[in-house]
This record gives sequence, C-alpha cells and structure tokens, in this order.
Amino acid sequence: MPLSSRMPDLTEFEVLLAIAETGSLGAAAKKVGLTQQAVSARLASVEARIGVQLAVRTPRGSQLTPAGVVVAEWAHQLLDVAHHVDAGLASLRSDARSRIKISASQTIAEQLLPRWLMSLRTAAARRGTPVPEVTLTATNSSHAVADVTDGAADVGFIESPSTPMNLRSKVVESDELVVVVAPDHKWARRPRPVGPAELAQTPLISRETGSGTRDSLIAALQHAGCDLEQQAPPVLELSSAAAVRAAVLSSQAPAVMSRLSIADDLAFGRLREVSTPELDLRRQLRAIWVGGRMPPAGAVRDLLGHIQTMQRLQRGTSAT
Repeated sequence: MPLSSRMPDLTEFEVLLAIAETGSLGAAAKKVGLTQQAVSARLASVEARIGVQLAVRTPRGSQLTPAGVVVAEWAHQLLDVAHHVDAGLASLRSDARSRIKISASQTIAEQLLPRWLMSLRTAAARRGTPVPEVTLTATNSSHAVADVTDGAADVGFIESPSTPMNLRSKVVESDELVVVVAPDHKWARRPRPVGPAELAQTPLISRETGSGTRDSLIAALQHAGCDLEQQAPPVLELSSAAAVRAAVLSSQAPAVMSRLSIADDLAFGRLREVSTPELDLRRQLRAIWVGGRMPPAGAVRDLLGHIQTMQRLQRGTSAT
C-alpha cells in the first residue's frame, strides 16, 4: 500500500527531532546544518502537510506540543530504522566492491580472465585501493548463464552465439574457432580446404552440450546451409578444451577449438589448422549480468571497465 501524500520525509523528521533535543530553532539549525530560516520553513511545511501543530515558540525557545511529542517519538523510531537500513546498504555496497563471484566458460576462464584479473589487481595496488576478492568458477556457457540468472554469480562470461533475453551483455573480446588435427592426420597434408558439408558429416571430438564452442560451431554450420539432421555424431564428448586437445593429439579425429586455447600448439606445430574458408567461425565473447543496461556498481563494473581500458590500450599499441 503506498504511503499517504501527507507523510513527511526523513529530513523533515530530522528537523523535528533536532528541535525536540535542542529546544530552539537556532540550535536545531546548527545541529542539522541548515539556516534558522530553513528550519522554520521545514517545520511549517510539516505542520501544514499533516494538519497538526507540532511546536510552539516560548520566551525560552521552542517547545513541542503534546502532538509534537508523539510525532517526535514516532520519528525517532523511524529514523533508527532508516539508519539501520542505510548502514546495511553501505555494507552491501562495500561487499559489492570487495567481492566478486564470476562464472565463466572455460576458454575465457583459462585464457583471458587470469590476465584480466591480475591486471586489475596491479591497477588497484597502484591506486592504493582495495583488491576485490574473486571467486572464479570455470564451466561452460550454458552453466554460466544459469549461475548468473540464479544469482550464484555476479557476472558471467560466455562464448555462445546468443545471449538470453533476460540478461544484459557486453562484448569483451573476439575469438575464432579453428578446425585442428594431429600432424599425422590426412587433413594436415591435403591441399584443398574442408567444406561445411564435409565437416558436418565428419565425426569430431567435441565439447559437451551447453558448451559455447559447440553452440558456435552449430550456428556456423547452420549459417552455411548444412542440414544438422545429417550431422555425424561425435567420436567423443569431452568437458574441457584440455581434454579435447589431448584426444586430438592421440587420435585420427579432428576437433573444432578456440584459437585462443591452442595458439601455442599451432605456433609450434603440435596441432595443424585445417582451412575452412566457406565457414565463418568468428565469434564474440560476452560478459553477462542481471539488471540494467549498465553493469552492477562495484567490483563487476570495475572489472568490465578495466577490461575495456586494456582493450583500448591494446588497440592503440597495435596501431603503432
């Protein structure tokens, strides 16, 4: 039920209590940091709003009427509760700035977040500000979405091609999937690229259902016109990029993996990239949260702002 329009606000109750405690408008004005004229105006405003006289002037100052004494007692109780709520909100703000629970897909948790978090820590130490306490859960994109939606995480990071309608998101990085094989696989030596249909019909070592990598591959195959009803079942379904990598190295089955997670393997020839020019395997990596357009105030907003600053500096370095 909404409050009556006759209900005074908290600052007006503070003025009334100051008059009750000091016994004069002048002393009350000093106590609340206002002019005597402002205190007199607020008292008159409260009395006009509620329709009851609360104080009278006497030769020795100002004195509450019997009704004023009753209202002052109520005001005291109300302000006690308000101060308790204010302190609680301050504690929540402090927690929001000092602690952050993150749920991130494995590629982001393993390849990006350690660098981001250490850079944030260094920046906080340089400024002399507290370093947030971080709890990071490495999972898949589907579980990260669930953690953020359920409140188990303050912010999530996903690789999925789309974001649920009930969450806000922000692109934090870009990535590309690549088809990879062991060096002795026949695809490592073939001169022509692999087309979308051939890839779809080839049994792959795959991430599990709910993985952003798997969902991104499916979206790319669909965009290329592949009939997913005809897609070959996986050779293996594994729950981490490290497990997929190990399986590729020890078998004759290809896999589709994040370039971020196997950059060194490609550079040193431990894995071979297979050309797929007809497939657009680029993707955007996103931060997700519940609430308004802006990320939640505190550690979440600090982290995402720091990531954005790092990207801006990196682009500037690359340009030079």
